[in-house]
Amino acid sequence: MKKKLLLSCCLLQGVLSFPQSVTKYVDPFIGTAAHGHTYPGATVPFGMVQLSPDNGTQGWDWCSGYNYSDSVIVGFSHTHLSGTGIGDLADISVLPVVGEDPNAGKLSSNFSHGSETASPGYYKVDLKKYNIQAELTAGLRYGVHRYTFPASEKAMIRFDLGFAINWDKATETNFTRIDDSTFAGYRFSTGWANDQKVYFVVRLSKPVQKLVLFKDGQEAGGTAATSKKTVACLMFSTKQGEQIEMKVALSSANIEGAMAVIDNTNGINFDRTLELAQQSWEKELSKIAIETNDQQKKIFYTALYHSFVAPTIFNDEKGNYKTATGSIENSTEPIYSTHSIWDVFRAQSPLFTLIQTDRVTDIINSFLKFYKQHGLLPVWDLAFNETNCMTGYHAVPVITGAILKNIKGFDVNLAYEAMKKSAMQDIRGTDVYRKYGYVPQDKYGSSVTITLEYAFDDWCIAQVAKKLGKTDEYNTFMKRSSSWKHLFDTSIGFARAKNSDGKWVVPFDPYYSEHDADKAMFTEGNSWQHSWFVPQDVKGLIEAHGGDKKFISKLDSLFSVSSAMTGANVSPDISGMVGQYAQGNEPGHHTAYLYNYAGAPYKTAEKINQITSELYTDKPDGLCGNEDCGQMSAWYVLSSLGFYPVNAADGRYVFGRPLFDKATLSLAEGKKFTVRTINNSAKNMYIQSMVLNGKPYTKSYITHQDIIKGGELVITMGDKPSMSFGKEIKDRP
Repeated sequence: MKKKLLLSCCLLQGVLSFPQSVTKYVDPFIGTAAHGHTYPGATVPFGMVQLSPDNGTQGWDWCSGYNYSDSVIVGFSHTHLSGTGIGDLADISVLPVVGEDPNAGKLSSNFSHGSETASPGYYKVDLKKYNIQAELTAGLRYGVHRYTFPASEKAMIRFDLGFAINWDKATETNFTRIDDSTFAGYRFSTGWANDQKVYFVVRLSKPVQKLVLFKDGQEAGGTAATSKKTVACLMFSTKQGEQIEMKVALSSANIEGAMAVIDNTNGINFDRTLELAQQSWEKELSKIAIETNDQQKKIFYTALYHSFVAPTIFNDEKGNYKTATGSIENSTEPIYSTHSIWDVFRAQSPLFTLIQTDRVTDIINSFLKFYKQHGLLPVWDLAFNETNCMTGYHAVPVITGAILKNIKGFDVNLAYEAMKKSAMQDIRGTDVYRKYGYVPQDKYGSSVTITLEYAFDDWCIAQVAKKLGKTDEYNTFMKRSSSWKHLFDTSIGFARAKNSDGKWVVPFDPYYSEHDADKAMFTEGNSWQHSWFVPQDVKGLIEAHGGDKKFISKLDSLFSVSSAMTGANVSPDISGMVGQYAQGNEPGHHTAYLYNYAGAPYKTAEKINQITSELYTDKPDGLCGNEDCGQMSAWYVLSSLGFYPVNAADGRYVFGRPLFDKATLSLAEGKKFTVRTINNSAKNMYIQSMVLNGKPYTKSYITHQDIIKGGELVITMGDKPSMSFGKEIKDRP
């Protein structure tokens, strides 16, 4: 792939004349209420900076720093997580105030949603207590604040470098005056990311009259302060309606990297930054054009927006970044971090192979950089720290999907080496998995989920081995990919735990959920939800149920049984319930599409129609569970187009229920693929027939290769199930 320099300005070239037409449909407040855990602030696609308000409330529903139910703002910080279930980041917190003494301690202001506005790359709110209007926008590695002050002799912009949410805490912070309008510093912290470093440079449009510094609550003289919790108060006098702009640039490597951003964006003010941010979003969101009503456009383009906020660029303006070992390394190609891989491998990564192909290459090269530094592929890397969060080694299907789809630009042999290393490690239950052929519950917690997910990942490794002509290794990993069978009880049709003696763990309750990973048999779920995760061998899963009819009946039960769960510590992540199906968490995201494998795609259509219409809305609580860095929304993006990758790596997309009259994907090399529906309506949810590029198409899935060639798929819809479409064995996935 062509080498890419990383200057913020350069990356924004070429979009200046792009007409704005779809960004107006994005509502960043969708997902900020209930359990969505998104943030409403300003960012650009995959940007290092996420400049957004923080409520200062600790707790699960404030993992992004903000929840729509709150009415207080304690500051605007520069890094945030989108929709995760663990809270971290919120680095470099800033709050403008008037009438306060520098030593006033903790400060905050109330606000109302009536004075709050958000759109791609922009956020605005009135801080009622101080009569200050705050506006935020962002570039790739910097944020710009614009504060409109009242008349005051005691105006202040206050940096609270010790501010932290949930798991995070500052370990060392610094604030240093360079001149009367330029400042620099850093914030080192530990939390979910064990060793995070953020360096920053600040430049203001107005000179500071006075700088007051505090070290761990005690006022400090001079022009620099270093402590665990440094506070810096920038003092001004302001006229009524006076605006002060402040640019804050970031680097994980050093001050010089942040200063390079300031130098390279000299003369780019708030309005110009906002214009560039909007154009950048317009360019990315326009990769899919849809024809439908405005409400559906709002839900769709907000989902596409959320699909593109993570992962985030990690190397700085000079290409430098802090590695997994803590050293500083340089890369002329983009390095990405914030990979919620347990979630995004399922839909976001396959979506990227269609409309973010170059970025797929950069993401995989980032994985391989991480591997060379850390010794293993990332599981859930945050700021190039391995959090080891969640189960599986799911960088494997991300890489495998790219290899099987013939995406170029990375070292396939190195990738295969890295995948095998992850499969042969002796941590995270892999040693007992290899020893017993499954993970015994008395040896390692969450044993059923881990076994099922390792089996899928091993299938992925086998496919790469086959492509590379490594027959023995192909056979080895294919054998491992059938490990799920050890834990599937055909007498009851559920996956369940075994101990190391080969006996089932009793008692067994498919409704039982335990959130504690060591005690749980399933990760954030129960047997009803996890028993379907055999995407590499759905045919085998159908046979284990006793054939198509029994499989379909069991799937029907999943969606119709009681949604109640048992257990004293039920996982809060299980949400968006339809029976025991949980759309609000990722393990079941493929499950509604399994009907196609048993020759009943009309039943998939019914379930997808219900999920998309009931569990995705245009309100702040419009996400029924954690967004998880793009997966919840990517599921909707693909499902609304009419297809979904049940097996995230094999290049097959299974048909469901297209929502739009017309959708056009802009693919690599200037090609386009259009999905057009005939007789589409709310009641006409069933596919009757299809024509691909002028020829009848009878399969209930479509391949990646068919899509990326470009062309048009015309789907005729109806209000009654077709008893012939997708029924024949040859037409099933």
